[in-house]
Amino acid sequence: MARPLRIEFEGALYHVTSRGDGQEDIYLDDNDRETYLNVLSDVCQRFNWTIHAYCLMSNHYHLLVETPDSNLAKGMRQLNGVYTQRFNRKHTRAGHVFQGRYKAILVQKESYLLELARYIVLNPVRAQMVRSAKDWPWSSYRATAGFIKAEKWLTVNWVLKAFSRRKVVAVQQYRAFVSAGRNQSKPWEELKNQIYLGDDAFVDEMQSKISPETNLSEIPSSQKRRVVKSLTYYENKYNDRDVAIVKAYESGGYSMKTIGEYFKLHYSRVSRIVKANNKT
Repeated sequence: MARPLRIEFEGALYHVTSRGDGQEDIYLDDNDRETYLNVLSDVCQRFNWTIHAYCLMSNHYHLLVETPDSNLAKGMRQLNGVYTQRFNRKHTRAGHVFQGRYKAILVQKESYLLELARYIVLNPVRAQMVRSAKDWPWSSYRATAGFIKAEKWLTVNWVLKAFSRRKVVAVQQYRAFVSAGRNQSKPWEELKNQIYLGDDAFVDEMQSKISPETNLSEIPSSQKRRVVKSLTYYENKYNDRDVAIVKAYESGGYSMKTIGEYFKLHYSRVSRIVKANNKT
């Protein structure tokens, strides 16, 4: 399977995650987390990154990072590479710390930054590691919520100003916003074409940023095609169920199994419907 294509441009916003090799822990103690944050601070200064939210778990981390200078790959190479060196040196180990490539999702800032910022800091709560986001010291929550002073590399104003121009009011509303998000759905349910979190216009704009020099054979087909319509769209548009099934399958956005689950049919039945249409 082709790996998702990296799209970089000035001002891009990404949700970045990276996991431990073999699902192993990437932080063995709090000193490791401090080391990671020190490396992240250096990367932010060197590559002019803006961090809107972060959370360090045990075997992975989350970053909500904006790149004014179109340099995510260079910064990530520095971040994971330097941390790996320091981790291995401290624990007298060798080899990989992180599992393969990091995952980077392009985010529509105006529509999803707040939701992702909340989702990220609630990770320890969902994992039942703590009862409240403020109880986990290794995320951006405490700084954004006004409990501690924010590090120079952490930007909290963009998130806070979405609630109020007055900081004291914004902080209170931010705390309530996070508290209300304990049961929020995973943002990945709205992910499009593997790497986009935004509306259709945003996806079209992102695809237009793919360099004309890029070898198209290197781009996964799911990233090249336009965003497909929902299965509900096909069901409502075509009165004939079989026609709706064929059109949905021809869109390239759904497997026969997915279509079958939606229409409450076994995928083998969907296969026969599609094959019958091809014979006509």
